[in-house]
Amino acid sequence: MASSMSINVLFSFIVLFSASCAVSYTIQDQFYQCITLHSDRSIPFSTAFFTPTSNATSFDSVLNSTALNLRCLEPPRQKPLLIFTALIESDVQAAVMCAKELKIQLRVRSGGHDYEGISFTSALGRSVPFILLDFAKLRAIKVDIEDNSAWVQAGATIGEVFYRISEKSKIHGYPAGLCTSLGIGGHITGGAYGPMMRKYGLGADNVVDARIVDASGRVLDRALMGEDLFWAIRGGGGGSFGIILAWKLRLVPVPSTVTVFTVPKTLETGATKLLNKWQHVAHKIDEDLFIRVVITTANSTEGKKTVQTAYQALFLGRTDRLLEVMNHSFPELGLTRKDCVEMSWIQSVIYIAGFPSNTKPEFLLRGKSLFPAVYFKAKSDFLYVPVPETGLVGMWKKFLQEDSPIMIWNPYGGMMGKISESSIPFPHRKGVICMIQYLTPWTEGDMKTADKHISWIREFYEYMGTFASKFPREAYVNYRDLDLGMNKNANPTFLEASVWGKKYFKNNYDRLVVVKCKVDPDNFFWHEQSLPILPFKFGQDGKSLIH
Repeated sequence: MASSMSINVLFSFIVLFSASCAVSYTIQDQFYQCITLHSDRSIPFSTAFFTPTSNATSFDSVLNSTALNLRCLEPPRQKPLLIFTALIESDVQAAVMCAKELKIQLRVRSGGHDYEGISFTSALGRSVPFILLDFAKLRAIKVDIEDNSAWVQAGATIGEVFYRISEKSKIHGYPAGLCTSLGIGGHITGGAYGPMMRKYGLGADNVVDARIVDASGRVLDRALMGEDLFWAIRGGGGGSFGIILAWKLRLVPVPSTVTVFTVPKTLETGATKLLNKWQHVAHKIDEDLFIRVVITTANSTEGKKTVQTAYQALFLGRTDRLLEVMNHSFPELGLTRKDCVEMSWIQSVIYIAGFPSNTKPEFLLRGKSLFPAVYFKAKSDFLYVPVPETGLVGMWKKFLQEDSPIMIWNPYGGMMGKISESSIPFPHRKGVICMIQYLTPWTEGDMKTADKHISWIREFYEYMGTFASKFPREAYVNYRDLDLGMNKNANPTFLEASVWGKKYFKNNYDRLVVVKCKVDPDNFFWHEQSLPILPFKFGQDGKSLIH
């Protein structure tokens, strides 16, 4: 057996060496042979490797499997030369080593939700050939209720995580996102906000350990990576420092019964005055209560196009206390007992995600989005002062000019205002009233249609600039927006990248760049909005500079 293994390894080495000298030998072949050489197991090409030439149907199916934004799959976007689906964690190490040997870029996808698709395509076109490392098979979850923790592989969705926690306990949860098909690997690298953030902070605030593969192919946990890198990966954006293998999450207590409600209001039923009031109270209200506002267009009773604002809430408690809180702090909404529905925490996850009321929790294990893939463009803002009623009236006018626009206003305050801006790289904390997400979807794939909708959201964003945060105008890195600026190549300058970096990270940007220089001085991990490296390196002590 040992002799046979040695022969196979020797043969692979010979093939790989010969391939490096043969012009006709493709990068896909070289990568496969390199992975075979570095792996301690046999990997059939057909089960883990997909190329546009050898198995185009399978390649497209795997590439498109988690792509929610079809705009990212259209020309001039560049698709990967090859998709490698990691089956065990050592495959990730091998992928890093082989990509470095072959001098080919490596991009990594966990859930595929990134709004500009840069985890699985390139906006820089054919000038940046790359290989996609897919985490779809790395989704193990181990919940330890006695330790109040869970180890979760990066390819798992937050819906799967929520379900596995609820399977072990009805009074434990985790404060992460509202969209259950989010891959937890990338979700936490941006911060990970959700409906329990006013009580417990972000998902990234509740991570106690992690395992990553660094640019040298080493597997590091918190103790080995050090506190600077551990700080950076929890909110500093994905794809800059290493590849997340798994997170260790700190679980939080939830009541056995929570309460939800959704109350819609249109322009004709007082939406303007109500949203104005919401801006003054939603971030100050009891921290057990999260009330977001989902804003869309609808038909009025007269059959005319109008604006609908839906007040959707999660309350960590029963209806009686919720009504007391609302009657004291936000009576203008007119919440009644019949508007409220009591349920378990895991059922509230399904409710807020928008699934039908009869959906069983087991559906979360499918890891699928409720909504079909569409073309869309999105942006984000943070408010520190309320938009006045006159501003809201102007906002409605512009909002109604678009076909199917969406805005989501998420309240801050509570624990979000108590955690320091520098605790983790996510800086949008004290003083924030809410974060706004703007989104415009469409279904036609032609350029004219895309230009129309993208032009609208850019104009709408410009209008909202009067009311949004300033110096910098802040943005949420998990709602990645290439309009803010992007790296044109693998060597952006500190100032070039700061144009968007300061918007995402504010003063934390500088520290993130220093960490980047220490852990990835050759800039192996880079993409259109990755952090830059400085034109000097750090000495062995990690502090002194080498010019």
